[in-house]
Amino acid sequence: MIHQIENSELAIKVNAIGMELTSIISKSTGIEHLWQGDPSFWNGQAPILFPIIGALKDGKTEYDGKFYKIPKHGIVRNSSKPVLLDQTAESLTFSMQWDDETLLAYPFKFELKIIFSLKRRTLEVLHEVTNHGSETMYFSLGGHPAFNCPIHKGEVYEDYFIKFEEKETDSTWPVLENGLIGNEPLPMLKATDKLQLHDNLFDKDALIFKNLKSREVSLVSEKNGPVLSMSFQDFDYLGIWAKPKAPYVCIEPWLGIADSIDSDGKLIHKEGIILLESNKKTQKSYTITIH
Repeated sequence: MIHQIENSELAIKVNAIGMELTSIISKSTGIEHLWQGDPSFWNGQAPILFPIIGALKDGKTEYDGKFYKIPKHGIVRNSSKPVLLDQTAESLTFSMQWDDETLLAYPFKFELKIIFSLKRRTLEVLHEVTNHGSETMYFSLGGHPAFNCPIHKGEVYEDYFIKFEEKETDSTWPVLENGLIGNEPLPMLKATDKLQLHDNLFDKDALIFKNLKSREVSLVSEKNGPVLSMSFQDFDYLGIWAKPKAPYVCIEPWLGIADSIDSDGKLIHKEGIILLESNKKTQKSYTITIH
């Protein structure tokens, strides 16, 4: 079921299935900023990534002597388990909880709440993870929103760039054919705050940054100026991705990353893994501001 909220500036829609954002419309322009999932390119829009990011080595992970097959990007996307807990004029709160089925793939008694809230031209996406089990819980968490690009008539993809809030010198980590992360970083940014988009930028899959100083990036049109900004203060990694030659770009804040080719396959050793003690909860959020 699709749920909608709006304020004087923005209107958003969220699908209860997967707690997935499906629309961000600017009321002043009428522009739809969120990718609408054209299956000829990619049928996703903004999946929630939990309790892993990306792929596992050999498709499985080991915890406490047992192996678990967690699907790529986790067990939330496309799940019919989430429910709407609360709706106000400017917020939607969804929840997904563990059950006997989730325990087969992920051995922890979790609750994941996603709270979407509007404030003027900004959408906050807050993730609240609770450990209802008796042991420490291990998880990763991330967003995967895709934004229409280009959005104005007369523009092409190459008219756009990602602007970092600080000048960056950082490499990307290659994604191999099996979805794992290679061990040889590739130089990408050198004392620049700009990443130019072009049709071949993602020919070898996502650009994955581990060491950015910036905690805010913007999608900018050379012809028409800033389109939107994402602030991701709570997240350590950033992925930027699209299908080659597709008219969108994903800006993905992550806590965690896909397994590397050198991974030992143990969940507790997974890069970027978060530890949450029994009966504790943690909150992580990012924001999208439409210009």
